[in-house]
Amino acid sequence: MTDIKDYHAHIYFNRDTEDKAKVIMDKIGREFAVEVGTFHKKQVGPHPCWSFQIKFDEKKFGTIVPWLMNNRNGLPIFIHVCSGNNLLDHTEHVCWLGKSQELDLSIFN
Repeated sequence: MTDIKDYHAHIYFNRDTEDKAKVIMDKIGREFAVEVGTFHKKQVGPHPCWSFQIKFDEKKFGTIVPWLMNNRNGLPIFIHVCSGNNLLDHTEHVCWLGKSQELDLSIFN
């Protein structure tokens, strides 16, 4: 794969960890010029838990991912490329920070 447009990082949380996720979301918004998505208190797309997304380009990968590694506060984070092939982007071209989760890939069929 050579045509990586962007990356998405999905920060997962639940009712018990919602406050931790809000802190991370606020810090990201203050410290980085990235697109921060909606704070979803429901399952969205293939994601098995509540989440919010950040979108960033390949130039920021080396800054954003280490920051997330050091500031995730125990929350699982799913990171994937955005190549245009949603199934591959959510299965083959991914990395996890923390414990991986099972995605609902049926939406890509």
